[in-house]
Amino acid sequence: MTRPLALIVDDEPDIRELLEITLIRMGIDTQNAETVTQAKELLSEMSFQLALTDMNLPDGNGIDLVGYIQEHHPQTPVAMITAYGSVETAINALKAGAFDFISKPVDLSQLRDIVSSALKLSAAEDPDRIDSRDEAEMGLIGTAKVIQKLNKQVKKLARSQAPVYISGESGSGKELVARKIHALGPRSHEAFVPVNCGAIPGELMESEFFGHRKGSFSGAHEDKDGLFRAAHGGTLFLDEVADLPLAMQVKLLRAIQEKTIRPVGAQNEESVDVRILSATHKNLDDMVAAGLFRQDLFYRINVIKLEVPALRERPEDIPVLAQRFLRQICDECDVEDARIEDEALTALAHYDFPGNVRELENIIERAFTLCENDVIKTNDLQLRSEEKSAGPNRLQTATDTPNQTDPPVSQERAGSAEASIPKRPEHQSLEDYLESIERAEIEAALNETKWNRTAAARKLGISFRALRYRLKKLDMD
Repeated sequence: MTRPLALIVDDEPDIRELLEITLIRMGIDTQNAETVTQAKELLSEMSFQLALTDMNLPDGNGIDLVGYIQEHHPQTPVAMITAYGSVETAINALKAGAFDFISKPVDLSQLRDIVSSALKLSAAEDPDRIDSRDEAEMGLIGTAKVIQKLNKQVKKLARSQAPVYISGESGSGKELVARKIHALGPRSHEAFVPVNCGAIPGELMESEFFGHRKGSFSGAHEDKDGLFRAAHGGTLFLDEVADLPLAMQVKLLRAIQEKTIRPVGAQNEESVDVRILSATHKNLDDMVAAGLFRQDLFYRINVIKLEVPALRERPEDIPVLAQRFLRQICDECDVEDARIEDEALTALAHYDFPGNVRELENIIERAFTLCENDVIKTNDLQLRSEEKSAGPNRLQTATDTPNQTDPPVSQERAGSAEASIPKRPEHQSLEDYLESIERAEIEAALNETKWNRTAAARKLGISFRALRYRLKKLDMD
């Protein structure tokens, strides 16, 4: 096999020698340049799988060289070597298109991680070859201009290691975007670790992120790896990052900048190789202005901002998405011929979807369980009317409306269920809270009927098929 070739650009002989020795030991041949001019000449003569460049060069700066390589040799990943603690320089390099950065004095472990990732990227399949089936599995399907633009941005960002801040309304698909960035990049064979920052109790947050050592606190009966260690080599997705308390924001900032963590109770720091993707439906600019979110952390995670459009901004994609969600449900329930009537699709296209793609998926799931003869009609959708939305129960959804064809829930059971509903813990998301209630009610009905599903469905006031689908969805089948 042909050995990979790397370009090293630095005017300091000691740095060039250190980089050259390290890369040669990794089985990589090197070519050296002391100036931007020499680097451009070598780039025109040879094909490189990786470039490493210093920031300050005799005839220019490394960021200009990064831009040149991006324009003329876009398949060559380039990493920037920056001065220690020069966060602004590193961020500017990433924005210019640098694959990653490493600070002086060079940490050889971090250098090897960066080089390995860059070589994987050079050898990776062209993202444009991803077929339509893979696109569908990743959820970013549609013909609207805004979604096509988003897909192009995702493919470009997949080639970088820059932190990406994904903004958008709740239910718009921010995690799907993060998963696709990971899936198309050089880290795709390593872990993608999503974490809901608002769901972790404050007192456990440091241990959850960084891990802990046995005996470091009451209840720490054994060593535990945290989320950063679980995502080592892969991607850590910080969902609802705006919910992080200020004290944790400081520790997270250091972990991201230094690429090291210290588990609770440990004496030494450990290097970690993690790409950070973050998201929230809140306005971080306003939170920074209000002092609720650290500006330096926002600056660090917001190297590149990616906007996910709301579903109402791409109404032409609604029928396609609805049909896709229905096919998924049919596959799960072994149903072959379910369909949505044209009038129902028209009604969906004229609905504003305040809950975005997630709401559309929930509507199709509910309609499938309620429809007759596997045909979804407009009435099965139970879309919220303008009158309902403007009334006192603005948060009431179609799931609150009983189906006229299903058996009614008894007054006795309805009263006991209402009385037994626990208060939602502050750290628990609304979605998880509602799922826990649904799980508890289904379990209770099944226990009362000695696991007779037909009888349990009657007690719950839903159809047998609706119960079967919910059991599968909640992993209770």
